[in-house]
Amino acid sequence: MTGVNNILIVGVGGQGTILASRILAEVAIAGGYQVKISEIHGMSQRGGSVMTQLRFADEVFSPVIEPSTADILLSFEMLEALRALPYLKEGGELIVSKQELLPMPVITGTAQYPADIAERLLSVVPDAQIVDALSLAKKAGTVKAVNVVLLGMLSRHLPFDENSWLQAIRKCVKPKTVEINLKAFALGRG
Repeated sequence: MTGVNNILIVGVGGQGTILASRILAEVAIAGGYQVKISEIHGMSQRGGSVMTQLRFADEVFSPVIEPSTADILLSFEMLEALRALPYLKEGGELIVSKQELLPMPVITGTAQYPADIAERLLSVVPDAQIVDALSLAKKAGTVKAVNVVLLGMLSRHLPFDENSWLQAIRKCVKPKTVEINLKAFALGRG
């Protein structure tokens, strides 16, 4: 593999974006790569924007992904995908959960949730994968597994074998949730 791989993971507090980045980091480290991570949390732990920048390569000097340099944008929520889109490089991969979580200004009535997010995303990234990850997570046994469903989808775009992902999931999730998360990963991977 040549160059640094830039993966941007975005969502809303409480969706498991940080757990997803830890699983991905475990996979990359097991693959022999150096990993750097930067986490940016919104105004609140639950409900605020969360962005995790993860970079891996033979050698990585900075954890920061600059705009227009992310190879893959993995978004757990539609509006967060739109907000983070300027980070995706031309020709980059976009994987987005169809889930819509209303931010506080929408809840309080001072703003409206955009109705045309999917169209706007597809106008920039025509081959974006916009998926119903929530339904797949429910099928796995819990709505809390959306993050691992999306990791399953992401895994098809990265050079790591499936067993590395399964080992990382076993290592990073709570023991009582291992089987549900393995099922969620399999459903996302397809």
